[in-house]
Amino acid sequence: MTRCRPPAGSPSKSKAATSRPASPTSSAVTISDTYGALILAKSETELLSEIAERLDRLESRDEIRQLISKYSLALDMRDMDAMANLFVPDVAVGGGKRGREALRDWLDDTMRKQFDGTSHHVGTTIIEFADADNAVGIVYSKNEHETGAEWVIMQMMYFDAYARIDGRWHFKRRQPLYWYASDLNKPPIGGRKMRWPGREPYEGAFHDLFPSWAEFWSRAGSSAHPIAEPAPLEAFIETMRRGNEVHANRVR
Repeated sequence: MTRCRPPAGSPSKSKAATSRPASPTSSAVTISDTYGALILAKSETELLSEIAERLDRLESRDEIRQLISKYSLALDMRDMDAMANLFVPDVAVGGGKRGREALRDWLDDTMRKQFDGTSHHVGTTIIEFADADNAVGIVYSKNEHETGAEWVIMQMMYFDAYARIDGRWHFKRRQPLYWYASDLNKPPIGGRKMRWPGREPYEGAFHDLFPSWAEFWSRAGSSAHPIAEPAPLEAFIETMRRGNEVHANRVR
């Protein structure tokens, strides 16, 4: 029997069987045009520097989160040396005093006289960088205090400033802003929500750092002005704060 040959120009069976799709790396376009343009526009040195900066920012943000959690643990376990070492060496303590030893002594006296036990639970956390070695933060904290015959629960936030010294992040400042403090069985409904046992109730400063709270309640309905531009990256807190500060803030 005579075998039929494929017509001239047709691919042979063996060639068809061994043909493979083109490798993705052989394609002329392997990344998005935008990212490709970015790569082409920067030198290898610039790219490595940018990657290093981004990694440092990620590591710094994580280290600051760890710093915040260490604060809660050191305070609740009454390790005052560990607590003081979380702050910059020249931390301002109040009454004209500065330094870690002054902070340790103040904390020792405060925690010994006011509370039998405490538990601090970190919540909402925003960390924003001014530069490579300085940052600010807002940290919510829900706290429990055993104080004499009452069990006081508290909701507050810290307005933090952080500084990196010798490669380690520290608190430069922790400003507590309180919403309420009240016995577990006495919900703090109404005004003057800071209700410590044996003391007259008073207002906390939970909302005082941000002007939007007072502005919201001062108008009858929705704002009539155009919506504001989004806050720049790393400036959400400062945009909301608008330079506002809280100077007088009663602790207890």
